[in-house]
Amino acid sequence: MIRPGLARIGQLLQYTAFPWRAVHVAGTNGKGSVCAYISAMLHAAKVKTGRFTSPHLIDRWDCITIDEQVIDETRFREVEKALLNRDLADGIEASEFELLTATAFELFAQEKVEVGIVEVGLGGRYDATNVIVHPLVTVITKIGKDHQSLLGVTIKEITSHKAGIMKPGVTCVVDATNSDDVLSVVEAVADEIQAGPLVLVPNKDDGFDTALQEFFTEQNLERHQQINVSLAYHAAKVVSKQRAPSFDTAVLIDGARRVNWPGRLQSLSIATLIGREEPVLLDGAHNAQSAEVLGSFVNKTIRSESHSVTWVMAVSLGKELRELLSFLCQPADSIVAVEFSPVDGMPWVSPTKSREIIETAQGMGVLGLLHDAGQDILGALQAAAVAAAGGPIVICGSLYLASDIFRLLRAKKNAAALL
Repeated sequence: MIRPGLARIGQLLQYTAFPWRAVHVAGTNGKGSVCAYISAMLHAAKVKTGRFTSPHLIDRWDCITIDEQVIDETRFREVEKALLNRDLADGIEASEFELLTATAFELFAQEKVEVGIVEVGLGGRYDATNVIVHPLVTVITKIGKDHQSLLGVTIKEITSHKAGIMKPGVTCVVDATNSDDVLSVVEAVADEIQAGPLVLVPNKDDGFDTALQEFFTEQNLERHQQINVSLAYHAAKVVSKQRAPSFDTAVLIDGARRVNWPGRLQSLSIATLIGREEPVLLDGAHNAQSAEVLGSFVNKTIRSESHSVTWVMAVSLGKELRELLSFLCQPADSIVAVEFSPVDGMPWVSPTKSREIIETAQGMGVLGLLHDAGQDILGALQAAAVAAAGGPIVICGSLYLASDIFRLLRAKKNAAALL
């Protein structure tokens, strides 16, 4: 259950020390990527880091890392159990996400982390992570419409929630490609609480820092990826300069080269699962804004006159299906709809019925194969491979579907190792 508010997380953490300082990241899209880059950059700068992002990718504890390594399952469960006992003893009735956040913060303290990079779960102002009082720097990534039932229907209302992570006197790095409505709200909140300075990225006059340009070319990054890296770079630079004014920021670029952030425009082999030799494209695009980016990338890189696109798609309940599909699908495309598995530790998350995805696509005039795979994810991949006949396959709609794919691949790998 999602229960916004800071009282319960405050009670859970009342006995927890906060010797570490935070980089706090909010936004609709790109938050996790920005956190991954900041963490890698600071780790390269010899800063002992912790990272807390959500949702988890494969296992519930992989959302917490210490010095770029996923926390040991045993350590995670030990700390989680202690906090569960505290929750019961004090009658706090914390939500699953509040307990997870408290577990991450307690682990940061016990592992003697210097800087914790923390992704907001939902919104910002009333998110459990906003128990952080004195961050080193805050970051606001691209903001779009998502979770309107909780954050408000207008972009200004949504932005007001996300801007709630800003703190008086604390630098905030902001994605300058946000709409004027977003930027006006961010600036108004900053003025109201005397947050700042605001660092707009890319800079209106100079664009991206010269130090980043070669890296973008070297990595062949898309525009939105360039912005996310630049946001991370400027945030990491704020932290580094506070620690050592003469710090060589070239180290941060070296750190960025080591980032591996699965499920985002990822070329992936699923040969071990279904025998298809050609890789598929896997992306967690799950709202209109991220679907627009994915659709543009697909049209530019893998769609052709000779090959329509086959989409394998699962979507969380409550998403705007028609808007999502409008950015992705063309009339000749095929869609294999599927439902992702129950999400460990997140019982409030459920998939849209696969038949609803198919019915929506039919109503929008998609003329290719429309296959309802129900809950059979492996069957969905097999059906997509048949429909694509060697052509492009894109798996998208939810990071929870990406998680299911990664678990299938891991299970296959583990089974092969036993032979």
